[in-house]
Amino acid sequence: MATARKGRELFTILETSADTESTTVCDSQDSPLNLSADVKWFEIPYRKPDSDEEDEVREEVEDGEGENGFTSTAAAAETADAASFIAGGGCNIILVTGSNGIKHDEEEYAEDCYYSTSTNCSDTTSNDSDIDFSDLEEEERRSFFSFEDDLDDDCTSPDFWGEPDQVISIEPFSAVSGPQHSLGDDADTRDYFRILFPDSLFEHMVEQTNKYALYRQRRSGKSDPHWHPTDVREMKAYVGLNILMGINQLPDTGMYWASDIFIGNAGFKKTMTARRFEKLTQYLQLCDRESEPVRGERGYDALFKVRPLLDVVENTMWDAYTPNRCLTVDKCAIVMKGRFSPTQYMPSKPLRKGLTVWMLCDSRSGYCHRAKIFVGKPDEDEAAASLGYRVVTSLVRGLEGQYHHLFMDSFFTSVPLLQRLLRDGLYACGPTQPGRKGYPEVLRPRNVGKLSQGEFYQCQRGNLVATVTRDVKVVSCLSTNSAPGIVGISPGRQQRETDGEGESDSMESSGLSFGIPRPLPLLLYQENMRGVDLCDQLRECYQVGRPCKKWWRYFLWFYVNLCIVNAYIILRESRGGTPPAGFNGKQFTQRHFRVRLAQQLIGDYQGARGMERAARKRHADSPIEYGHRLERMSERSRRCRNCTNKGLRHESVFGCKICNVHLCRGGCFSEFHK
Repeated sequence: MATARKGRELFTILETSADTESTTVCDSQDSPLNLSADVKWFEIPYRKPDSDEEDEVREEVEDGEGENGFTSTAAAAETADAASFIAGGGCNIILVTGSNGIKHDEEEYAEDCYYSTSTNCSDTTSNDSDIDFSDLEEEERRSFFSFEDDLDDDCTSPDFWGEPDQVISIEPFSAVSGPQHSLGDDADTRDYFRILFPDSLFEHMVEQTNKYALYRQRRSGKSDPHWHPTDVREMKAYVGLNILMGINQLPDTGMYWASDIFIGNAGFKKTMTARRFEKLTQYLQLCDRESEPVRGERGYDALFKVRPLLDVVENTMWDAYTPNRCLTVDKCAIVMKGRFSPTQYMPSKPLRKGLTVWMLCDSRSGYCHRAKIFVGKPDEDEAAASLGYRVVTSLVRGLEGQYHHLFMDSFFTSVPLLQRLLRDGLYACGPTQPGRKGYPEVLRPRNVGKLSQGEFYQCQRGNLVATVTRDVKVVSCLSTNSAPGIVGISPGRQQRETDGEGESDSMESSGLSFGIPRPLPLLLYQENMRGVDLCDQLRECYQVGRPCKKWWRYFLWFYVNLCIVNAYIILRESRGGTPPAGFNGKQFTQRHFRVRLAQQLIGDYQGARGMERAARKRHADSPIEYGHRLERMSERSRRCRNCTNKGLRHESVFGCKICNVHLCRGGCFSEFHK
């Protein structure tokens, strides 16, 4: 294979034109790769010289102006004004290959234009298609797993990569996908949340929280007078209040129980006291701390504190929604203020310090199928180098042979990974780092040289295609789900520019700015690499939980929030946009889902303070009849509740034991009970 600049198999985009027939524009409704309907794309067939005479013709065209009337210098000048030739909905790619310098006209493209995985754009069947879509017999088709024999080959060998003229095979995706549950039309938000966060988790949280409270009291050698065991109803109400805190955000937790009518929340005060909320936060636990192994012992688990939660939630998220065809693999960051060894410092990210979680999400809805917590790189250098490989293979476990399309960023994409995924029946696409093992030597920056915008080169081995192109900057990518030689132009931003007289030409008056021609792998990546971003947008809108110094609490509230987002997506897709019964708004948004879920988790629960107020209201007419009397409460004086409500400060050792408040011996007793 020749070098990148002089190679016969490499492609160079020279010019774009506006004269495009309707037959060359592909209808993306039938496209199986989630390409937007606004993207116009075309095939650039690869052609090789069949004789030395064609080589001579090519040299004549390169050295001087030939019959076609343009040279590489003229093409460079025309490239600068390429956008001015684009109008309406299509584009025509004028291409020169290193082999014969043939200018491919509009009519040729109309014959060769095709969808990347299914049917042709025109009625004319192309015999030179880079992907085989003909209805051949099974034995005549190229086997999808034929690439498995090449996995043992050295991807760094000079003979590993070949010319981009091979036929690739993409099997259709036919698996059942979408929400999997048996809920009826009368199901509400709590029912959808229960699919992902079952009641057994609340029971486990109650059990371990009560055990941890006793464990802490035994270690300190004294009992906590303000603690009493919790139950499932109170734990659900506690989680519901944390959900509401993400909607009604205040800088301090105590402000929700403030006496100021403009700050305090009556619903929080009715549900439980501020002290009870603090005690539940203090003793909240998910694991048995007495049996936790220390570092260095056998069976040590860095995620032991959240392991019971992970074992349940990972299975429910995977079972509740069968993955669709296009999936996204990416990482998200969790803001953290505590101390945890895997915490990463990322100066180039908006969240400079946080915890990393690898996620597998649906490219369209943003549903998170799996999430893996990063706990640090292994000690072995070889294992650390293959971190991206291990993360992706663990996230897609169970999808083998279903022909999903994975999209990932440059941290994960590598030649060995795409070979492994292709062997397992999974297609992949994503940018990569050109210095990685196996990437074609001829496509590395030092060999390609300076590229102009829209110019790209490709190499191929079976389904595996390597591409280098220049968009805003030079991008290198690998793919197994796109054929070589296909480019497309996405619509750009609208802009309106007029001259001083207020007049403009036809392009300026249309207010359109057209993008740069991009090869198909880059188009697919831009269209489908958004699943994790969608999930993050839904999750970051409303946080759950409060900042603390315990690292595992961040993971607890992260998974609770993730279950809320997934439950909302399942409800939205299951009901087809129809809100639950009793909702009177126009559109059932995520905010409505969260408020409704929190209200159903809290229900009619009332803590000690709420029951005190209810009893006080019932017995206000005759407090003595119902056992309310003024008696000595303790040896230590405390503030009178009635005086405190009036803004005064008086202390007393007397009070009402039923109401559990201190009161002055004067008229505060009767005044308080009224």
